[in-house]
Amino acid sequence: MAFLRVDRRGQYQLVDARRRPIAQANRFLAAVVVRGLSRATVRAYGFDLVVLYRWFDGSQHSLSSLSGRKLLQYIESQRRDGAQPATINRRLTTARLLYRFCTGHEINLGRGAMTSAPYYRGHRRDRRLGLHMVPRPRQLKLRVKAPRRVVEPLSTTEVRQFLRTLRRYRDLAMVHLMLLCGLRSAEVLQVQLGDILAEDKQLRIRGKGNRERVLPLPPVAARSISDYIRWERPTEGKARLFVVLQGPRRGAPMTLAGLRSLFRHRRRDYAVARANPHRFRHTFGADMARAGVRLPILQRLMGHADESTTLRYIQLSMADIADEYRRASEEIQRRYQGRG
Repeated sequence: MAFLRVDRRGQYQLVDARRRPIAQANRFLAAVVVRGLSRATVRAYGFDLVVLYRWFDGSQHSLSSLSGRKLLQYIESQRRDGAQPATINRRLTTARLLYRFCTGHEINLGRGAMTSAPYYRGHRRDRRLGLHMVPRPRQLKLRVKAPRRVVEPLSTTEVRQFLRTLRRYRDLAMVHLMLLCGLRSAEVLQVQLGDILAEDKQLRIRGKGNRERVLPLPPVAARSISDYIRWERPTEGKARLFVVLQGPRRGAPMTLAGLRSLFRHRRRDYAVARANPHRFRHTFGADMARAGVRLPILQRLMGHADESTTLRYIQLSMADIADEYRRASEEIQRRYQGRG
């Protein structure tokens, strides 16, 4: 049985049931740290490795014996545990990276492993935009088919109703940064006092992979941040902008669990049951797309490394489709009614 722990140096480390370090996995995690990837990324790799090594223990397999057929068994095991397709695919990627790191070559899929079929239309071109040539992969990867899901953005009524439930300037400022700037929940918590560039009306963000970007700071969000700093934020607070306001941890940086509780308590109200940090960010992306913001600009605003990720955020929701259909239908009816 494998576990993930933090050692004396503050580094993530995999250990077995007897608390003995698992050398292969820990060398891999150390290499991830050396590459400069974020602590959250190292932690994610660590938990993926925990799942993999626990499967090794239960199936009597080992890293060196991995093959395409055994990866299918690994997928089957995770499906029984209720893992989602996107999670399974990420864990498969981690397993392949660990195998390549330790052995120096790719896993031999061999017989009995069905890989993804190449996309038929748009031969050798990006299938989403059709603009860029893409090379053929040397070896098709074993993956689980993940359903396409369109995250419905919040309606205007839902946003207004949720904002009415907020009683603190701090909470209002955090929601404004998600709704009006498209920040991820982790990015909101990472904002420091020095990142508020008030004179330039800008906000500096540290995103995934420690990539920095500078965003325009809307007047509404700037005002809520200013009111929070002036009236609520403890003077003994640390460098982080958003801190705990009361209790024994007063002045300490807010945690992800604290941010989630802010939304969880309010979702008991049926009128705002769909509200969560990700959906506020998605609403920002949908609003920008509706306003005609071009894809490269929206990609920069949301901090996406790949434009295909941005495309998922701006997919039309059923409400958008219904509105467009209604407008077109009314225009068509007027056209035919005007002819006798």
